[in-house]
Order: sequence, then structure tokens, then C-alpha cells
Amino acid sequence: MRFAIPLIVLAGLIAVFFFGLQHDPRELPSPLIGKSAPAFELPIVPFPASDAPPLRLTASELKGKPLLVNFFASWCAGCQVEHPFLMQLAQTGTVELVGIDYKDADADLRAWLGQKGNPYAPILADLEGKVGIDWGVYGVPETFVLNADGVIVYKHIGPMTAEAWKTKIRPLLGAGA
Repeated sequence: MRFAIPLIVLAGLIAVFFFGLQHDPRELPSPLIGKSAPAFELPIVPFPASDAPPLRLTASELKGKPLLVNFFASWCAGCQVEHPFLMQLAQTGTVELVGIDYKDADADLRAWLGQKGNPYAPILADLEGKVGIDWGVYGVPETFVLNADGVIVYKHIGPMTAEAWKTKIRPLLGAGA
């Protein structure tokens, strides 16, 4: 019995690791799925820069049509990877992209988008990351799919890809996407 207990514990640990490692961390369930987007009010980042006082946008103003809310930053390596696809997606006009610039300086954001292009309409600034926390953002990039009622129907963790768009996101947006 003395030798059996360590073997049983070892077998249990092997089973836990085996089944745990088969889990894709990009598929972490979000408690926000099926719920309205968390309330927020963020400044709109004018692009290109403007001297006008910044306008603000609230979560309630995101209702009315399906859209993607993409948390990103100029300093984010994954955001660099997904950006060309987001530019292609924006050019098709199949869905509106709302960008939430996460913990980033406006000057860095403008320089980056000035060089790479701007797929977002609008760009919002979450300088302190508080809205990201409310949305359950683990790290950028993360993209939320909202239906026309402003309800989150899907959360994509990591860089957006053509495959993720085709197989998971576009079907959630309906026939028009």
C-alpha cells in the first residue's frame, strides 16, 4: 500500500496535465457572453489629430448594428500581427470595427496608425485600462463580437485571423457579413 499511494497520485497528476494541456487558452469562456456590453464612457481619439475638444462615446451608443470591439495597443506584438487582416476587413465594409486603445499614449497610437493605416471607426482611449478590466481583457489583442442589441456573443483572444473570422466570427454576424 505504501508504494501504491505515490503511484496513484502520479497517475492522477498525469491525467490532470494530459486533459489540461488539451485546452486551448484562446478559448477561455467569458462570463460576459450573452450579456450587454459593460457600461463605459471613453474619449474618441481624433485621427488624424485635431485641436477640437475630444468627443466621448458610451457603450449604449454601440447598439443598432453588429460590430467588433477590438482592444489593441501600438506596443502590442499580437496587434502588429492582426493589423493587416483588420485593414482588409475594414475595407470590405462587412462589419464596423471599434478600436479601444488600451494603456497607450495618443502620440504612439497616431504614429502607428499613420504608418500602418486605420481600420477603426471610431478609436476610443482606455488610458488606465479600467474599461478593459470591466470587459475582462486579459491582454491585447482581444476582440468582442456584439450583436445589434449590444450583447456580447463571442470573445476572441489573441490576434484576429482570416480563419477565426471565417469559421467563428462571421457566422455570428448573420447573412450580411
